[in-house]
Amino acid sequence: MASRRTLIRHAVRDAKRVATSLGFGPRFLHSTGQLHKGGPNTLLALQITDKTDQDLVVPETGYSFASLIEAQALGDYQALKQRKRRVLRITIERDTVTGLKKLGDLLSSLT
Repeated sequence: MASRRTLIRHAVRDAKRVATSLGFGPRFLHSTGQLHKGGPNTLLALQITDKTDQDLVVPETGYSFASLIEAQALGDYQALKQRKRRVLRITIERDTVTGLKKLGDLLSSLT
């Protein structure tokens, strides 16, 4: 069975008849930035973030892993916006699995 994230990507691909890609963060733009930030302005980006109840402090720092990941995701979002890319950011506040299912169902209804 395909993963929820693959189902969401395929729902968008099929409904809008566009090429899709899937990257995981934090900092996915670090490795794919040339594709997403350069070239013609045809990108439609959907950034999905979540909130975790389980967080750990990064050793020898004043911040947690959750705040680090959030800052990196926000930086990726801002980098796209600065380049006038069309990007939508969705944050799933609680149950990530349920949130992804609801998002997948919503996107599947686009066809």
